[in-house]
Amino acid sequence: MTEPFPPPGPPATAVPEPAGPDDRPPPARFAYDAHTWKEIAHLLANLPVSLIGFVYVVTTLFTGLGLTVTVIGFPVLAAALTGARLLGRLERARARKLLGVRVDEPSRLPSRGADGFWPRLWMAVKDPVAWRTVLYQLIRLPWGVLTFTVALTGLFVLWPVLPFVVRGLANADRAMVRGLLSPSDELERRIAELESDRGVVVDTAAADLRRIERDLHDGAQARLVNLAMGLGLAKEKLLEDPDVAATMVEEAHGEVKLALQELRDLARGIHPAVLTDRGLDAALSSVASRCTVPVKVTVDLDERPAAAIEGIAYFTVSELLQNVSKHSGARTAAVDVWRSEDRLFMQVWDDGGGGASLDGGSGMRGLADRLGAVDGLFVVDSPEGGPTTVTAELPWRDRSDAPDGGAGPAQGASVRGRGWG
Repeated sequence: MTEPFPPPGPPATAVPEPAGPDDRPPPARFAYDAHTWKEIAHLLANLPVSLIGFVYVVTTLFTGLGLTVTVIGFPVLAAALTGARLLGRLERARARKLLGVRVDEPSRLPSRGADGFWPRLWMAVKDPVAWRTVLYQLIRLPWGVLTFTVALTGLFVLWPVLPFVVRGLANADRAMVRGLLSPSDELERRIAELESDRGVVVDTAAADLRRIERDLHDGAQARLVNLAMGLGLAKEKLLEDPDVAATMVEEAHGEVKLALQELRDLARGIHPAVLTDRGLDAALSSVASRCTVPVKVTVDLDERPAAAIEGIAYFTVSELLQNVSKHSGARTAAVDVWRSEDRLFMQVWDDGGGGASLDGGSGMRGLADRLGAVDGLFVVDSPEGGPTTVTAELPWRDRSDAPDGGAGPAQGASVRGRGWG
């Protein structure tokens, strides 16, 4: 079978698109179109809206600043800045509706990480989003007077060229909204993403702990309890009926073997020894050998990644191969693992019926969330009728730089054409 997927070039990094050329209005014309009328409405509304914002800022903010010499000053100032954030949200909504400016909403102040009343209060006081909104409201009053006057007067004396005048003023408005009401920078957006990813990691860890506890309670622990009871009965029968006691000891020996096997399976599910000792090549080949579909495993790595990245890659491919066994109806499958610059790529292909998706209920969404929590990407290409190609990528971390100290022998050079597992 030919290689189903050659290693691609450098991966595309998922970055937000700048809110620039995509939300530009059409060129201004002498004819009054819908965009021109929306811009006129926005300029006329600038005066009453900016007047409300200016009065709010001057009243609440300067009251809070004046009371900072007392105990209630900082709470009043924090409440004023929280209200300024709300005014900024309303202004972004107005600009989005009338000017077509798409500006991302700034992330909320984190509810965790600042335990106690005073740390949360100080976080609200030094909020850069709120202070930039305050600056926006202060400079908007004279600007609102200017735009209201020009737009209203222009409707009577500048009628032929008003669309061009309005467009210039509206563009200045767009620049102010983008400059003062947009998120602070990429770092703020990144912090919001990390907060969300942290929740995914915590939930995943809790679910894994519950699974391990359930497996121990329902499996090995129950067998060990039965083993203890059986050995106790055998001890009582040892002098009365040695033959029955020997039979019971033999049954207990069988229970011990089953308990040991269950413990081995559980340990393999937590972290397989073959992965620690021999790396992804041998570990994925072992997983492929247990798949109900013949799987070709190709690992092309000059060195082993950090243990954490290696473990995530192993369990990602393992779960994808389980999906191939249970849901795909495929005759053949293939796994390809390689490194491209600072990313580790995994691709699982099968010739099944296709139709897989992140919302298909086969664990794809959970895998996507887990990889996203560690700066990974997860892409499913599965048209109806097949084939299915799932591509996952993780950030590469060198084993020598990881806290685990790079335990385990280094994986050999690239392995190609390993054959069918």
